[in-house]
Amino acid sequence: MTYILIFISAVFVNNIVLSQFLGICPFLGVSKRIETALGMSGAVAFVMTIATIFTYIIQKSVLDPFHIGYLQTITYILIIAALVQLVEIILKKISPALYQALGVFLPLITTNCTILGVALLVIKKDFNLLESVVFAISTAVGFGLALILFAGIREQLSMVKVPKAMEGTPISLLTAGLLAMAFMGFAGIVK
Repeated sequence: MTYILIFISAVFVNNIVLSQFLGICPFLGVSKRIETALGMSGAVAFVMTIATIFTYIIQKSVLDPFHIGYLQTITYILIIAALVQLVEIILKKISPALYQALGVFLPLITTNCTILGVALLVIKKDFNLLESVVFAISTAVGFGLALILFAGIREQLSMVKVPKAMEGTPISLLTAGLLAMAFMGFAGIVK
């Protein structure tokens, strides 16, 4: 039951993008086409899950026992950066089209605050390793859900006549706000 609650909370109630406002840069930047949003969601899910596992293990086996918790942030950033480089190499070989479509946003996963945020949150919430992995996967699903929904809405908006003053960024931000308000409807389901 705990894992189901973690999943529902991370995907819907406390969505990392729409409730906690982490990862706004890729949310706004990669959400013009569903295909690109799917690719970014997959890359973020992979990096987030693996980074959470590695950072958890490093935290519990090195940082905590040696009382060097002050190195937590820099250690996590180095781990995340190494994993992003791995994803970048794999994508370049396996899917050059997706690699090109993601463009500058792929290296930006390194500084994507959702990945660092999840790695820090699992320690703050005192999750065990399995709960941490469930939380990371659930958060990645929530991130992907928000990104894909937003991309679908933006694709539809591109076919509609929008007032001149609202074209581009203004309508995107308004739409993101409405989407965040829709996700607020899930508040109270899980603490």
